[in-house]
Amino acid sequence: MRTAVRLPAVPRLVAIDLPGGPAFLEALRRVLDAGDAALPIDQRLPSVQRERLVAALRPSAVIDASGDEQELAGGLEVEPGDALVVATSGTTGAPKGVVLTRASVEASAWATSARLEVDPSRDRWCCCLPLAHVGGLSVLTRSIVTGTPVEVLPRFDAEAVLAAARERGATLVSLVPTTLRRLGDDGAASYRCVVLGGSAPPERLASNVVATYGMTETGSGVVYDGVPLEGVEVRLGPHDEIELRGPMLLRAYRDGTDPKGPGGWLATGDAGAIGADGTLSLYGRIGDLVVSGGENVWPEQVEQVLSHHRAVAEVGVAGIADPEWGERVVAYVVPAPDVPPPSLDELRELALGELGPWSAPRELVLVGDLPRTSIGKLRRNVLAQLARSGRIVP
Repeated sequence: MRTAVRLPAVPRLVAIDLPGGPAFLEALRRVLDAGDAALPIDQRLPSVQRERLVAALRPSAVIDASGDEQELAGGLEVEPGDALVVATSGTTGAPKGVVLTRASVEASAWATSARLEVDPSRDRWCCCLPLAHVGGLSVLTRSIVTGTPVEVLPRFDAEAVLAAARERGATLVSLVPTTLRRLGDDGAASYRCVVLGGSAPPERLASNVVATYGMTETGSGVVYDGVPLEGVEVRLGPHDEIELRGPMLLRAYRDGTDPKGPGGWLATGDAGAIGADGTLSLYGRIGDLVVSGGENVWPEQVEQVLSHHRAVAEVGVAGIADPEWGERVVAYVVPAPDVPPPSLDELRELALGELGPWSAPRELVLVGDLPRTSIGKLRRNVLAQLARSGRIVP
């Protein structure tokens, strides 16, 4: 008698439409254990954006608040070995999904844990970043891969993050600069290690804070305090563009396109420098570069200098067209409370002293807040629109 051979199921993409918490972690484990890939859905998206995301990335099923898996029409299979599809945070056009394999997720988890000297028997993660972004999601995958305990919070809340460390023994937390500021120095000191990513770090960091560089396409940070993780290679391409190679990188985008070039190198769109000791320094996004009077001005460098002014709570810098200089440097400042706002002359003096005359802002715009993404990245491309947004502080 001939015995039927049961073929393995074709792996699917399963959306997880749940807030942060134990239920999300359980759903993620269930999807991965079944050999499928997971697509986290950002809980802050309005219904129209959710529909657009699902239509673009085409999951075959969704796990929602009911806890059950619901089939979806029009689903597209994933490749065997795919683990995650993470939507990029672009603000226009159809969302792109970054496909990370099980091998890349595991490589990221082990390399990160080795650099941080994580001991699953003593350490415990606190996960408080959005799980639809790789910074938060990678905390969960590190926990799953290495067996390190994790507490998953529904969102960032400074008191809850403090309680996780002081009352329940969390030793590791991943933050972005905005949440680090809200937690404060004393709160951050409650953790053995704070992993900082998402955008340019503050110039001065406590000894227990590790500044990371990476992106969704690299499956989380791959350069820690300027030093690549084990297995990661860094080089500079044309125009000092940072290029990366390593086992953590994406397989492809959801539409099948592969952004990696010959030899598996990923051009990041960021510019930087590599010191004699091999340490990577980041200038900023190549598209953010301001060319004023023929000189290159990197906005993030100007922001770091201007943030030293006691009357500056937050600052963003961008260039706008100028008939004389080609572009002029504009500082958009959220004034600090209880002190007079800074003057343009004061800010220019700061920049002149540390960066040179071409980096000194030629215009100052006082604003109530700065446009940021959900994980705190400055939306520099919309800064020039603030003067017409009605949020100018008189």
